[in-house]
Amino acid sequence: MLLDVAGDLAMTDGPEAVTMDAVAARAGVSRPLVYKHFANRDVLLDELYRREARRLHRELSGKVEAADGVEAMFRALVRGALDASGDRSHLLAVMRRGTWSRAVRGEQRDRDELTTRAFSRVVVAELGVERARATPVVALLLSLVDGVLAQWRLDPTAHRAEVLEAAYMEIVRGALVALADPPDR
Repeated sequence: MLLDVAGDLAMTDGPEAVTMDAVAARAGVSRPLVYKHFANRDVLLDELYRREARRLHRELSGKVEAADGVEAMFRALVRGALDASGDRSHLLAVMRRGTWSRAVRGEQRDRDELTTRAFSRVVVAELGVERARATPVVALLLSLVDGVLAQWRLDPTAHRAEVLEAAYMEIVRGALVALADPPDR
């Protein structure tokens, strides 16, 4: 419940509004109770980010794993990220502007590396390219999803989501076609 309250505060007023006092007041509990669960504001924000990041990662992983082929995987990822942006994943964007602990940054890096490896394995298998060529291309394509979401937040409409998904997929297709061609040496 306290993390839900902190998340609501972060969504409505930004992460700077998440204080131990504000969480206690909004939750209708005492400050000592909040401190019983979280040593300080930074720990509270870290736990909030962890929870939301794990939730989104599970949701998107399921959609990507159900996709048939690498292009469908990229489409499932960007579509799922855009769909999720309509609700609480907006919170992740807000939270990313806040400060994280080194441990939280490491956990996010680990998730990013896991995702890159999973996509790279499929690219290597489907296109028959070396992992050393596939991995940096995949990592760059995955990093573009944050840009897609940033653009969507400027005009959060279904039409804008469709336009951005189409643009992202054009970039993905172009990169995959280029990757499938043997490099000129």
